[in-house]
This record gives sequence, C-alpha cells and structure tokens, in this order.
Amino acid sequence: LRTLCDIWERHGSGLTNMHGSTGDIIFLGTRTDQLEPAFAELTAAGFDLGGSGSCMRTPSCCVGPARCEWACYDTMKVCDDLTRAYQDELHRPPFPYKFKIKCAGCPNDCVASAARADLSIIGIWKDDIQQDDAAVTEYAAGGLDIQKDVCDRCPSRCMTWDGRKLTIENSECVRCMHCINAMPKALRPGKERGAAILIGSKAPIVQGALLSSVLVPFVPEAELLATLQELIKRVWEFWDEYGKNRERVGELIQRVGMANFLDAIGLDPAPEMVTAPRDNPYIFFQKETAK
Repeated sequence: LRTLCDIWERHGSGLTNMHGSTGDIIFLGTRTDQLEPAFAELTAAGFDLGGSGSCMRTPSCCVGPARCEWACYDTMKVCDDLTRAYQDELHRPPFPYKFKIKCAGCPNDCVASAARADLSIIGIWKDDIQQDDAAVTEYAAGGLDIQKDVCDRCPSRCMTWDGRKLTIENSECVRCMHCINAMPKALRPGKERGAAILIGSKAPIVQGALLSSVLVPFVPEAELLATLQELIKRVWEFWDEYGKNRERVGELIQRVGMANFLDAIGLDPAPEMVTAPRDNPYIFFQKETAK
C-alpha cells in the first residue's frame, strides 16, 4: 500500500478509493501527461492494471479450492486464464458498455456474481448430494432442529426428516447450499462437479438492477474454459452488433427478448432458464411454424 501511495503522490492527486469486495484500488485525479509514467511505475512495481470505461473489466473470483471445501471448480485458474486470454479487451475499450466476469466456486456465490456480473460462472454439481447419515444423527443429538432449520427452509421442499433419517429427493434439489451450510459435516456437494453459466446482471445505473439468467445449466469442469471462450465470443459479437451506447448485456436481452438472444448465439432453450411457469394460457405461433 505504501508503494502504491508513493507512486500516486508522485504522479497524481494522492487520493485513492478502495472499492468494494472485488479488491479494486482506484486512483483519483491526475493530468494526461502523467498517465503513462504512472502506468509504467505501477507495472514495474508488479501491479496489474485493470480495465476502465467501455471494456471488459478485470475478472474476479472467490478463493475457490485454495481455501474453500465447497468449490466445484478451480475459480482462480479460470479467472487467471480469462484475464490472460482477454488482455486486448481489458485495455482497449471495444464494447457498447462495460462487461464484467465473476467466478464463484459454489452456489453460495461469495463474489455476488449473480447480482453484479454480466457473465457469472457459478460452481455446481450434477449428481446427488453426498450424505453421511451418522453425522446427521450427531447434529440432531447436538440440538439442531433439522425439521425447522433445514427441511422447512429448503426452497424446493426436497428434504424430509422422520426423526431418525434425512431423505433427500435429489431430482427436486435446486442447489441452494442451505442444507450443506447448516450441516457441513453431514452433507457435501456431489462428486460430478462443474459450473453453471449465467448472464445479464447489473446494478441500477442506466436502467434498474437486474439479476442473472441461466444461460448454460451445467458444464463439466474439464470443458469449462473452452465452452466459456466460445460462448463469450458469440455473446460479444451479438452485443457489439445490436447493443446501444451504454447498454449492458442484460439490458440488451431485455430489449430484444431472451428467445431472440438465444437464437442469435446458437443455444437451445432449457427449463433451467425459466424462473416460473407462465400464467398466460395463450400460445402464439409464428406463421412459418404453424403450417
């Protein structure tokens, strides 16, 4: 911190902003002729310079498998690989507006990617939750009210407790992590791990706040990086072609419709993309499909 502040005292106003949970350090106020010398000194001191303006912002991630037992993929590796792959997009603004990527190792989403990132990569598992019945019994004996504090708080009501055994209907599980957080010694994420890719969240600047929508429900960890790079390429091409000035990807999807967006990037609709069944009973077909 002293090194950073000394550099900024020499080349700028000395004012800084330590920004949010992403760990950004923002330098406020300087003259144009001091920008390159400041960049050179910061780079020589070993610091990475993030994107600013209508570009891809520096990807961020949780600590992942470095310190967390719930991580379903290597967040730090994916974040590093994406940062290195998109250096041009980081430093030379090519887009209608900013684009943020955040990597969360599990559905706890400690980086709040589902509320803040244009592209969220959230770790998830595909098979059944790993369950230790002996540890469940220990929790019950230790005073945990499993019915009240675990089963009744399950959003999809996929768990039942008969006083002796916990039963999980894994086909109904929505991977919210509540039961695992409540009983970490008894329950763990499944063994078939990977990530879900979501798109379109943002804070309320031009329009209101948006939460992410599911784009790809599950990608195995081994295929994640290749899938991401191909998907990002298609999303950027469509956004660059049809996005308005200062329009985030989520706002573009709102304007053109998710169906048109999916068609443009070559993805088929999936049930996981639907928040709830629609309440409009009328179905309208396009003329060419109605024949």
